[in-house]
Amino acid sequence: MVNPKNTMEMVAGANLDNYYLSIDGGLTWTHGTLTSSHGVWGDPVVICDTAGAFYFFHLSNPASGNWIDRIVCQKLDSLNGSWNDGTYAGLNGTKAQDKQWAVVDRKTNTIYMTWTQFDDYGSWLSTDSTTILFSKSTDGGQTWDPVKRINKVAGDCIDSDNTVEGAVPAVGPNGEVYVSWAGPVGLVFDRSTDGGTTWLDDDIFVAPIGGGWDYMIPGINRANGLPVTVCDTSQGPHRGTVYINWSDQTNGVDNTDVWLVKSTDGGNTWSAPMRVNDDTTATQQFFTWMTIDQTNGYLWFVWYDRRNYTDTRTDVYMACSKDGGQTFENFIVSESPFTPNDGIFFGDYTNITAHNGVVRPIWTRLESGQLSVLTAITDTTLSINKTFSIPDPDIEVFPNPSEGSFCLAFKMHTVTPFVVELLDITGNTIAKLYEGITQTGRQIHYFNAADYSLQSGVYFVAVHSNEKTFLKKWVLVE
Repeated sequence: MVNPKNTMEMVAGANLDNYYLSIDGGLTWTHGTLTSSHGVWGDPVVICDTAGAFYFFHLSNPASGNWIDRIVCQKLDSLNGSWNDGTYAGLNGTKAQDKQWAVVDRKTNTIYMTWTQFDDYGSWLSTDSTTILFSKSTDGGQTWDPVKRINKVAGDCIDSDNTVEGAVPAVGPNGEVYVSWAGPVGLVFDRSTDGGTTWLDDDIFVAPIGGGWDYMIPGINRANGLPVTVCDTSQGPHRGTVYINWSDQTNGVDNTDVWLVKSTDGGNTWSAPMRVNDDTTATQQFFTWMTIDQTNGYLWFVWYDRRNYTDTRTDVYMACSKDGGQTFENFIVSESPFTPNDGIFFGDYTNITAHNGVVRPIWTRLESGQLSVLTAITDTTLSINKTFSIPDPDIEVFPNPSEGSFCLAFKMHTVTPFVVELLDITGNTIAKLYEGITQTGRQIHYFNAADYSLQSGVYFVAVHSNEKTFLKKWVLVE
């Protein structure tokens, strides 16, 4: 999760009890282990409130109590502080509380949380069921309102397709609370227009989930296609649109795909599912997550993708939609493929965060039997629409990474006015490096980082010519 007040600050979490902090936009990270008297047992969820405080939600494993008997919320007021011991919601005897998610209403700082309650986790008895629960905090996570059940059709307790799971809340422009989940009738939706006090009389059916949300992926110990819900609260043209993203096997067990539906009337009616992955192969695209940049309404997606292989080698892809989910620009974000092993639990989710053009995905990788957690400094300043107008876009920045001076080289076929600028990772211009008119042939320009008082980090060298732009990533190291 990125801090909207300071996009250099980011917090990440990974099973079971790992947290990671960054103060340089995700370039470097420090690692810590979360502890709580309530126990820390995975399903990490990180959010950030309007004051810049972070919250880490997770399952419990208390020394005196039952395994996953509550949802725990721990708070970090500032990145140079420490996590508190945590508060909790959902404690209900021996019933299990699982797969929570939370969101902040940025107008009121209210935190809304939804999750699944199991009467008896893993039970096959028809008398045991799962329900979707809701609670909120209006005091920065210090206390939580009494829990409400919001779903009308219960699920079983097997933790599979007919179990109700995947509740991810979203906030609308007028404080509406939206949430969807998967279960025995497919993908369904609910809403509250009074801060969670009342909910719809009946769940609204959204779409079928082909093959169910609990499906098999070769090489993965456990895979799911549970939904993610977001709502556009930006001032853009799609303000108020509700989106739901998931993955399923509608097109066959060997052809898992990533989907999106949307509603422009508060969830009363829904579009037909739109496929986000743009490949033409019958391969696996799975473990999707979606977020929305509330400064412009752009949708961002991340998932695992095998379109480039006939085996279980796996890449990580992202996509962006700038037109309200009508079209999707896919691009690979991982540097190389990896091969997962179904003997090693991989986790349940990827994730992605975005604010004001700062976009960071997060995913798990397996290499030589070792799991790792990665992000990427996504080049969003490319805007995916910008193209290079110079006939030969053979631009080089070297050395890269650099300890100081660097060279920009490119070839021109015509006499052309051009400008070279240096941008930071948010796309803001730091300095104009050069302005002039090129001659034909190879151009070489030398620059010294010390002349611009630059610190270590990721930058972009932008060449503007003929009203077009080409960007090249450049890394400065001490």
